[in-house]
Amino acid sequence: MTADPSRIVALEEWIRGKEGENLEFKSARSNFHFEELTKYCVALANEGGGKIILGVTDERPRQIVGSKAFQQPERTRKGLCERIPLGIDFEEINHSDCAPDSRVLVFSVPSRPVGVAIQHDGHRWVRKEDSLVEMSDDRLRRIYSESGHDFSADVCASVTPGDLDGLAIENFRERWIAKAEKAEDQEQARRVRSLDDAQLLEDVGAIVDGKVTYAGLILFGTNRALSRNLAAAEIVFEYRSSDASGPAQDRKEFRRGFFSYYDELWQQINLRNDKQDFQEGLFVTPISTFNERPVREAILNAVSHRDYQLGGSIFIRQYPRRLEIDSPGGLPVGITLENILDRQNPRNRRIAEILTRCGLVERSGQGMNLIYEDLIKQSKPAPEFSRTDQYQVGLTLHGTVQDPAFIRFVEKVSNETTASFHTHDWLLMSAASRGEKLPKEAERRISNLIDLGIIERGKGRAFMLSRKFYEFVGKAADYTRRKGLDREHNLALLKKHIDESGPAGASLDELAQVLPSLPKREVRNLLRSLKGKGQAAPEGMGSGARWIARAEKKR
Repeated sequence: MTADPSRIVALEEWIRGKEGENLEFKSARSNFHFEELTKYCVALANEGGGKIILGVTDERPRQIVGSKAFQQPERTRKGLCERIPLGIDFEEINHSDCAPDSRVLVFSVPSRPVGVAIQHDGHRWVRKEDSLVEMSDDRLRRIYSESGHDFSADVCASVTPGDLDGLAIENFRERWIAKAEKAEDQEQARRVRSLDDAQLLEDVGAIVDGKVTYAGLILFGTNRALSRNLAAAEIVFEYRSSDASGPAQDRKEFRRGFFSYYDELWQQINLRNDKQDFQEGLFVTPISTFNERPVREAILNAVSHRDYQLGGSIFIRQYPRRLEIDSPGGLPVGITLENILDRQNPRNRRIAEILTRCGLVERSGQGMNLIYEDLIKQSKPAPEFSRTDQYQVGLTLHGTVQDPAFIRFVEKVSNETTASFHTHDWLLMSAASRGEKLPKEAERRISNLIDLGIIERGKGRAFMLSRKFYEFVGKAADYTRRKGLDREHNLALLKKHIDESGPAGASLDELAQVLPSLPKREVRNLLRSLKGKGQAAPEGMGSGARWIARAEKKR
């Protein structure tokens, strides 16, 4: 729990502020219901993001009363993120000047994505005075209009319900029933079973007033209907054993309702999905080159986000160790390669909603996060977008396992901590495992991973996995070598600067600039080591001391 003065100042500013669109105060002295917290987080997201602050009275003058609610906030955050497709975060602030139990728990909720209204259990909550109410239809329409026109919700005048594939509809029905039963919602499962095909599709917007939408055509249409009305709404699969030009070794065209071939497409990819075997003592661990989850998520992303008003099909090209998926149309409005993990804006909202309704998309808008996390946890390269431009999104999934030991590290992290990690946390762990420099803007996440004992500082701004994980994978010597080399490198840099400073010597501030990524306390420790070796010594006292070179002790 932090007593950081800067966070206490921030808390005091919030307390003096006006409770409105971005702040919600609750005393929550002893507890606070999780469902109520979830609803308030939904409402804050729908209102542009904000904070719900537990442990502070909501009536003026506000007082810090402390809160005992959610004593394991990491678990609470994980539960919230499972219900709400946003990167919710928290912090605990201890205001030591207040009552003995002055714990304040703050949940920070980001804004909803452009054109998306956040919901939980079918309710889109917003706040009205001191209450929570459902969003009005007028406000919902305004939100939907933010991201422009949804082609997939338009009616395709020349298509009738008779042009839809009964097997595709039944596949969708069974998936929806399975999702309801998994959630133990037997009433919904019974209702979905009882609906005729027309009403089922009306309920999800695939049919509107008896007319088929483009979403209905794309997801449930027959080959004949698609060929006549939207021939580009197909997926072309090719298998190529090498990068050599010429015809593919295998090629299949899927031009019919997506629900009629979704599983078949994965089976086609899995036919040549070889295993990479890794020795672990007496045991051999096989790892699939293409894991099912990221491949399916990548296909769902392409179907949900491609521009169906452009010519061209979705192409999936499988090579022995990589999978390329190209879909027409660039990234949706507001989405860049820099924010692709943090923002969502489905180009074809009606399609995305139908996929979510039946559970193909478990957390709406989080498909790319799932792809990144799965690849990282299997020590495979991050997704590549080098072929992406304003006309297409080109995604490459590489299947080669880079470091089997990192997979065991992931296993240990998952088993030993209850903390909930964001995709960015996994990216930082992966980079640390390779000894890479970590971005300064991720300092808070880095500090949290250090506090959890997962990573340590290495050389410069580089980081490394902590000692216990090297020991876990049987590479304690690697840790000692890397850590030792980093320390010797830093000692050499300090000694060189002191030597070059001559009789005038160098101050601690000057020497700290030699190793700008290290805290001053670590620089002091290194200087004490140089002093112990007889290579340098301070002259003067306190902040005015100067470090002077000394001849090295004779052995």
